[in-house]
Order: sequence, then C-alpha cells, then structure tokens
Amino acid sequence: MIKKCLFPAAGYGTRFLPATKAMPKEMLPIVNKPLIQYGVEEALEAGLTEISMVTGRGKRSLEDHFDISYELEQQIRDTDKEKYLTGIRRLINECTFAYTRQVEMKGLGHAILTAQPLIGDEAFAVVLADDLCLNLEGDGVLTQMVKLYNQFRCSIVAIQEVPAEETHKYGVIAGEMIRDDIYRVNSMVEKPKPEDAPSNLAIIGRYILTPDIFDIIKDTPPGKGGEIQITDALMKQAQNGCVLAYKFKGQRFDCGGAEGYIDATNFCFENFYKAGKVS
Repeated sequence: MIKKCLFPAAGYGTRFLPATKAMPKEMLPIVNKPLIQYGVEEALEAGLTEISMVTGRGKRSLEDHFDISYELEQQIRDTDKEKYLTGIRRLINECTFAYTRQVEMKGLGHAILTAQPLIGDEAFAVVLADDLCLNLEGDGVLTQMVKLYNQFRCSIVAIQEVPAEETHKYGVIAGEMIRDDIYRVNSMVEKPKPEDAPSNLAIIGRYILTPDIFDIIKDTPPGKGGEIQITDALMKQAQNGCVLAYKFKGQRFDCGGAEGYIDATNFCFENFYKAGKVS
C-alpha cells in the first residue's frame, strides 16, 4: 500500500507577488485554512500518513504549521475558539512529517529527485498544493488515484480538459483510451503552443509515481526553461512501460493565480465555512 505523499513546496510563487514575497504560496489561506493543509487532508483521506515536503529558504512556516503552538493553545484552551484547531491537531496526531530543502530551483523533476532520501524505494503520491482539488460527491482525487494504482501498479497522472489556448500552461498528454476516464499515455509535452499540443488533456498537480522514476530523472537532461521536467521523465517511463492518465472526478482550482484563488475561496466559503465545517 502507498503510504507516502510528497509536497514540492520550494517554488517562489511569483504569480502571486507581492503576497508571496515573504509568505509561502502554500500558506495562502482559503477561507480559514492554508492551501497546504487542504492538501495534507486529501492525502490522509487516501491513507497516506507519511508526509514529505521539499521546501526552500523562507518556508519555515510550513514546518511550524504542522507543529504544536504551546502559547496559542494555552491562550484559547477551553474557549469556543479551540474548535478551530481540531483539523490541524488531527493531522499532527495521525501523520508524520519530514522535510528537506531544494537548494536551487531546477524544476519539478529536480524537486522530486531531491526528496528521494525521504521516499526511498517505494511508490508515492505527489501533490502540488496550489492546485486545490475538491470532490463534494465522493472520494477525493488522491483516494481515486490510489484505488487505480492498487489495480494497475504503475505511475498515474491526473488530467483534465482545458481550452486549447491554455495548453501552454500545462504538461499535455495524448494516449490510448482504456476507459472513458483512463488513457495509456503515449505522448507527453511540457507547455506546448496550441498548434503543437497533442490534445487538450492537461496534467494537473496530482501524481502517483513508482520508485524507478528517480533513476529516470537522474538521466533526464534539462528541458524547457532549463529545468528538469517531470513530464520528460514520465515520457521515458511511458516508453519503457506504462503511465496512465486519469480524468478525475471533482473540481480543481488553480490557486497559484488570483482568479482561481478567488474562485476557490468562494467555493469553500459556500460549501464548508457557511455549513459549519470550520476545522
């Protein structure tokens, strides 16, 4: 069973400047909870209790968030405000957290490789916290993907259809349809122009990766932007074996930009906060 979930969280968050100048983008609040907490809750729901994070300079608040704050808890003990800590206390009690730093920003592939000492030789999930994924009608996205992994035992990427003019923002796949929501990947391109995109099926920030991905990343040269792209490594893995793409059930909000962030805030306020689900 998969138990480990990796959160690459070393990026600068430049799309949300100046808010992210001194604050990690992963700590941006959606109503009353930071993005990173939503991601860890999704991981825990899927049974992933060993949380690893790749951080960088100025990201210490991520570690502090998943730790006890004795002074704060003393101040609000036995008050009606204590209920607001229920959710984070559960994560602290039920998950373990390990951290390492990405000294240089060399792309998502490099960030994942940086976490190899934390992951070891086993399959693991990857969550990009600024992609907030929610499913009000059933299993969370990671839970859906873990169930698929238990069936197929190969790397899986989450995908969704995007407008053709937005393919330059994503890794884009094409492949053989196995089921109406599953494709066997045979082509994968990082941020193609609309005229060069193999489809409009875009990879979003949820992955399950088998451990051989680390050796593949080591042999992957820098690609677009001089960065080591995880899409390039996954394409090699697909050529040598099998990589699946999964059209998940639920909604995804791109919280790395203002429009998606506002949409996510409004959605969570209506469906969680007003409903009294505040923890």
